[in-house]
Amino acid sequence: MTLQLQPLFPLALATAQLSLDPMEAVFLLQDALVLRGEVTGNPNPGCAWTGDINGVWQLHQLPAFAAITAQVQQHAWSYLEELGFQRDQLALHIQRAWPVVSEPGQSVGRHHHPNAHLSAIVYLNGDGSGRSGCLRLYPQRSPNELVPGLAVGHGGPLQLESPERQRWNAPHFDLAPLAGLLVLFPAQIDHAVTSNDDDEDLRVSLAFDLALTAPLCDGAAPPEYLAPHPQQWSALSGP
Repeated sequence: MTLQLQPLFPLALATAQLSLDPMEAVFLLQDALVLRGEVTGNPNPGCAWTGDINGVWQLHQLPAFAAITAQVQQHAWSYLEELGFQRDQLALHIQRAWPVVSEPGQSVGRHHHPNAHLSAIVYLNGDGSGRSGCLRLYPQRSPNELVPGLAVGHGGPLQLESPERQRWNAPHFDLAPLAGLLVLFPAQIDHAVTSNDDDEDLRVSLAFDLALTAPLCDGAAPPEYLAPHPQQWSALSGP
């Protein structure tokens, strides 16, 4: 009998090429640079500038970004439906949205978004080569490496360039930016941005944190594992 391997429990990574006019992309890129202002990076050395920790975290509220936000919303709902969620039993919210600007030599370290459920990224530039830095997604664990640590390499028995290793024990997955490309993935997944190695170009993207709650309801209790709609929360006063 021939041995057959079946991949189980896939991660849902979604991509869509948005209908973004080239001139519109140029204007959005310019708007993102204006929002960045004089600061060209985060405090950590070599880190790209990210609006979420520099006071620019409500991009979705700005009129200039309304059309791109509407497209993100549309595809986010489609993503949830593809995963089996019932739209009428959910409310979907954008918590934060911010630009990310990577100068040559800058990157974004490995992290995830514990306060969100769904992450979205829209690239305003990029040619698909990955020279300006790739989105890097990490598996939460590598069940096929058998001995913990082997998938990282460092002279271990796994053949680093073999197709089998790339399919079953890849330590990460890289996605190159392309102008107008939308990417959606679970916010709990660790991700990073590799170094911008293009000495003549910036890498500019828009990031969105989305959260799922129960719909706004009148009297009915929300499902056990969904937070109630934020309008039904009560803020408590401080001491």
